[in-house]
Amino acid sequence: MPPEAPLLRVTGATKSFAGVHALRGVDLEIAAGEVHCVLGQNGAGKSTLIKILAGVHRPDGGTITWLGEDVEIHDPQAAIELGIATMYQELDVVDGLTIAENIFLGHELARGGFTRRSEATARTKELLARLGHGSLSPNTEVGHLSAANKQIVSMARALSHDIRLIIMDEPSAVLDSEEVKNLFAVVRELTSAGIAVVYITHRLEEIRQIGDRITVLKDGRSTAVGLPVADTPTSELIRRMTGRDVENVFPPAVPVADDASLMLEVEDLALEGVFEDVSFSVRAGEIVGLAGLVGSGRSEILETVFGARPRTGGTVRVAGSPLSRGSVPHAVEAGIGLSPEERKSQGLILDDPIYQNVTLSSFERFARAGFLNERSEREAAREQITALDLRPPDPDRPAATLSGGNQQKILLARWLVHGTRVLLLDEPTRGVDVGARTEIYALIRRLAAEGNAIVIVSSEIEEVLGLADTVLVIADGRVLTTVPADQIDEHGVLDLVMKGTAA
Repeated sequence: MPPEAPLLRVTGATKSFAGVHALRGVDLEIAAGEVHCVLGQNGAGKSTLIKILAGVHRPDGGTITWLGEDVEIHDPQAAIELGIATMYQELDVVDGLTIAENIFLGHELARGGFTRRSEATARTKELLARLGHGSLSPNTEVGHLSAANKQIVSMARALSHDIRLIIMDEPSAVLDSEEVKNLFAVVRELTSAGIAVVYITHRLEEIRQIGDRITVLKDGRSTAVGLPVADTPTSELIRRMTGRDVENVFPPAVPVADDASLMLEVEDLALEGVFEDVSFSVRAGEIVGLAGLVGSGRSEILETVFGARPRTGGTVRVAGSPLSRGSVPHAVEAGIGLSPEERKSQGLILDDPIYQNVTLSSFERFARAGFLNERSEREAAREQITALDLRPPDPDRPAATLSGGNQQKILLARWLVHGTRVLLLDEPTRGVDVGARTEIYALIRRLAAEGNAIVIVSSEIEEVLGLADTVLVIADGRVLTTVPADQIDEHGVLDLVMKGTAA
């Protein structure tokens, strides 16, 4: 239960941007030493609330009370001085700097105008050890790190300040199950020391594992404040987030026809130093899932099949025809499309309108005498916008303004416009809220039922098992087993991965 004087209290917070209401009256109360989960669909106001507490935005109305006193958080430095640190979902590290330089960026350890590098290195080692990553060298350039380790650096930066409250926005999005366990251990260490954690996630199962209380946002309003995790059923949380009952279930599988044509064949595929001897095939109407931990080589396999990484061994065939080594244009021409893990940085041109993102891989279709026919582009995009129920259905709207689920639909629309029949989907629901996930699941199943061949990678093993017909379990760049999805469960996958031996 929260104490009589909470660490942080937000009352009636409002915020508008160009006349659009982002927050319409949000309440939040955080106790010292608790994990307070904030839930809500994309667009519910979570990001705006975070940025107000971080000093990025100033509220139009409402009050913020810190340790019993009303405060105004004018800028990020003011938030840090109060004791509030924020870890954003989008990694905010600088690739060209070392781990130590990133951690102390903006508050360098210096004396007499000279940076005390040895002290920064020693402090960095302490912070990394506290986070269970003592093996990382403080002098490593962050650009050489995996996404998971970049997240650790961001967390260490937050802990480098004298904080009382740390806000974590989707901290597990780039972590595998073992990394998530480590994250939870760190969170429990922080709360045992009296530090409060605001934990934002789309993964409802994480709330059960780590949360104490929950606040739910919908359409810029708080629909529940401080619900106890132990006493609140999932159905109640979903109802408060969506305003309706939503079951986060996977659509029933459609049996693959016995005479379904072989769309994709991967044989003895290898990428030196990453993976080797990877073989699988996908028929029309079939979904094949790659299950494994972050760093197992799953994403690299998809990128190599797509030609973004030149394979060092093996063959890839589409509808019986071999693909050139390391040629994305050849893969696209043959009918392969990739939805990458980081859709914002690798898949979308965020400032461009939806229709240009949709037609990005099909310019030759819309070119006339060397000029693009924008009317035809819009018409083709509008067809897919309608077919995929992309919202809002405005082809001229910038891609950056859409939710994660609708941005994922843009990538699918791009390949459907191109006539792609083999879809490689890397983390298709990362950063997608619970309501939109159900839509994405149904859409993937529908595309398979229409005869497309689909390969899916997801850090959520439940998602792979729920969508795929066939599952490859991968660890350390090797396929441990290939099995029908209905013949293995999450425990079985993890058991194989942890042992690292083939079934």
